[in-house]
Parts: sequence; C-alpha cells; structure tokens
Amino acid sequence: METLNFLMQGFDVATRPENLMVALFGAFVGTIVGMLPGLGPINGVALLLPLAFALGLSPETSLILLAAVYLGCEYGGRISAILLNVPGCSASVMTTLDGNPLARQGKAGIALSLSAVSSFTGSIIATCGVVLFAPILAKWAVAFGPAEYFVLMIFAIACLGGMVGDKPVKTLLAALIGLSLATVGVDSTTGVYRFTFGSVSLSDGIQFIIVVIGFFSVSEILMMLEKTHSGQQVTKAGGRLMFNFKEYCFTFWTMIRSSLAGFVIGVLPGAGATIASAMTYMTEKRMAGASGKFGEGDLRGLAAPEAANNASACGSLIPMLTLGVPGSGTTAVMIGALTLYNITPGPLLFEQQPDVVWGLIASLFICNVILLVMNLPLVGLFSRMLSVPNWVLVPAITAISMVGVYAVHSTTFDLVLMIGLGVFGYILRKLDFPLSAVILGFVLGELMEDNLRRALSISAGELSILWSSPISLVIWALTALMLGMPALRWWRARRIARVVNA
Repeated sequence: METLNFLMQGFDVATRPENLMVALFGAFVGTIVGMLPGLGPINGVALLLPLAFALGLSPETSLILLAAVYLGCEYGGRISAILLNVPGCSASVMTTLDGNPLARQGKAGIALSLSAVSSFTGSIIATCGVVLFAPILAKWAVAFGPAEYFVLMIFAIACLGGMVGDKPVKTLLAALIGLSLATVGVDSTTGVYRFTFGSVSLSDGIQFIIVVIGFFSVSEILMMLEKTHSGQQVTKAGGRLMFNFKEYCFTFWTMIRSSLAGFVIGVLPGAGATIASAMTYMTEKRMAGASGKFGEGDLRGLAAPEAANNASACGSLIPMLTLGVPGSGTTAVMIGALTLYNITPGPLLFEQQPDVVWGLIASLFICNVILLVMNLPLVGLFSRMLSVPNWVLVPAITAISMVGVYAVHSTTFDLVLMIGLGVFGYILRKLDFPLSAVILGFVLGELMEDNLRRALSISAGELSILWSSPISLVIWALTALMLGMPALRWWRARRIARVVNA
C-alpha cells in the first residue's frame, strides 16, 4: 500500500499540465530521432539535456522530458529497421532480421503496428517491475562483478550461433570481425596505439555510428542499387496496416517472455538493450524449432526484440535511481541531468526526492500510452515510405547517413571510413555473412575487454576468478549448453534419418 501511495503521488506530479506537455514533446522528438539511422537514444537525450537546463525546468520535469525522449527513441528505432533494413541504434539490429523481410513481403503495416504494441507491452511490464521490484533487483544486480560480466559476454557470443543456426562458421567469423574492429584505438590501460596504422583519426577507435551506418546503411544502398539495376522490386508497398487478432495471439506469449527477460537484463548495469534483444531473439528462435521461419519474416522474431529492448530501457532506470550506477549509456546522461540540479542518485533518493523518483516512474506509464497512440495512426504514413521511388529514396538515405556520421567528429576521414566499411559489408552480404553478428561482436568487444581487465586486476592475474563464483559457473554451464546444442541437433537429425531410412 505504501508503494501504491507513492505511485499515486507520482501521478499527481506527472499529470501536471507542464509535465504532460514535455512528455508529449519528448515522445515526438524521440520517435523522430530514433528513426534517423545511427543517432539513437543517447544522442537524443544528450541533445535535449542542455535545452532542459537552459529553460529552467524543474528536476522532475527535466527527467520526464529525457525519459520521454529515451522511450521515444526505442519506439522510433524500429521504423528504419523495418522499412529500410537500417537499425536506428544497436538495440534495433535484431529487428531488421524479421522486420525487413516482412516489409519486403508487403506486410510493412503489420510489422510496424505489431512492433509498436510489442514495444508498449515490454515498457508497461518493465515499468510495473520498476514499481514492485526496484530495491530487490538492484541488490541482485550488485552481485555481478567484472568476472560475471565477462562470462555473460562470452555467453552472448556463444548465443550468436542461435541467430543463424544453418551457418555457424560464418556467424562466428562475422562476430570475430566485429570483435577485431572493437580493438582499434588507444588501449585504455596501457595507452598503446593499436591497429591505428599511424592515423590520428583512429586513435579514439571506430565510432559505433560509423560501423552501423557503414555496414547497414551503405551496404543496403548498394544492394538497392543492384536490385534497381537488375529490375528487381526492392520492397512492396500496400497491404494491411494493422495486425489481426490471430497474429496478436500468435505473438502474445513471445511478448510476455521477452518483456520479462528484457527487464531482468536491463537491471544489470551496462548489459543494455542490445544484449536483451539478441538473447530474447535467440531464445524464441530455439523455442520455435523447425516450425519457425526466423530470418524470413517470422512475427515472433519481430515481437521478441522489440518487447525486450523497451523493457530493458525501463529496467536500466533501476540501478540509476537506487544505486547511482548507469544501467545504460542513456541513463548515464540522465545521471548527468540529476547532477546539474545537485541531486545525487542512490538509495537516499527515494527518501529525499520522492517527487522526482515517483514522478519519473509514473511518467513512464503516461509516455508509453502517448507513444502507442502516436505511433499506431502513423503506420499508414510510415508504410507509404516504401512506395517512394529508389531515385528519391537512395539519395535521401545517403544524405541522412552522411550527415549522421559527419556530425560525430566533423571529419571527412569518418565519411571515407564509413564508405569503406559499407563496401566491405556489401561483400560480406554477398557472401552470406550475417552483419548482425558483426555489429553485436563490435558492441560486446569493448565490454568484454574492460571487464576482463578489471577481473584480472582484482585477482592479480589469476584466471580462476572467471569461474570462482556460483553466478559465473551457472553462466559457463549455459554457454556450454549453447555451444553443444547445434551438435546435439545434428546428431538427433542423423539418428532420425537413420530410423527413417531403415
């Protein structure tokens, strides 16, 4: 009852006219920013943070604005992923696997509307989890040290084979390419330049936006040009704009499972929506077995990552509010917003600033309703983007990609590097390598290295720290199970074939 009383107090704060206005504005801006390839929620929140402070907004109003942008970006990222096969951010990479094939089949409206409802389901379930389990789950998240996080990254890499089970070797090689790209730049521990080839421009490493736009956007442009030249139809416009009841029932339990898993993963500081969407996609693919058409336009392959990444976004607020530890890069920027107002996030925040905390939590419910109401009527408008001729669409995608990359460092080197990676990505696609594995390997690479170094620093170089805790042992066992599953499926298939032939 005490929690419900605090939540009602939060709704009193969130439903003030000025807070409702900033929630609506933030949701709209976030959706637009999320649509733009490569920008993502971190850039969206960072762009509006100075504006919120300059306008003299109260702490709770500023946080509501930033949270609305955060959730809006998670909603918007699916739009370019489905329609253009270009993820708005790393968390939308998995959405491209089944979302874009659905668009190519003339089901863009179904994909957009179902993904909007999946995002809404994930966010609402996770927000309920924030209300009910924040203190308990925050304490559990503290049990994950550097060693546990490193093993978790190994588990994520092992799970990559689940995405593209029929070509595990190519998937592994693609992941290794991504891991190798993550090693470029100055070593954070020793200060040694690695794989920079004497270029100062590579000293900071390769930025994520360059990698994702190069591999996805540029390579997609080249694929579109190739298909246009050969007379193939790239995508199909038209079709239904809304999913039906049968399709909703087909994906309902996928949404529920993925929302719960995404929320738990989001609570872990640094795990993020990328890992949540990848793990839930792989889990659903394994559960579907031979009946699934994952990678060819399976609705469950669309619903799982969309529910998970939005649930993870809400779950990442728990360590931020209760521990003062950012659960993701975006919540790190939001912590910066709190410090601007001389507010220290942590366990005492619930006692000292209840209006800020519970106003933010209550606003999550309101923002999700706003986003659902805003996104569903626009499905028809978004799906009509597919009817835009390629001579307009290709230059538009190219211009957006160029501007997004140039805005990072304002150097032409980044543009050249983006084009080079795009050509390389085009070659990989022609050779049937999964680019999603490259991106996930790149995202996980830095996390793996940092956590491994920290773990070995704590143990004075003893490798036993990687399997000394019960959590590590459980994750190692799950990793072994994931690696053994393809071999087990191959053995069972051969055994069944022998029985049939006999």
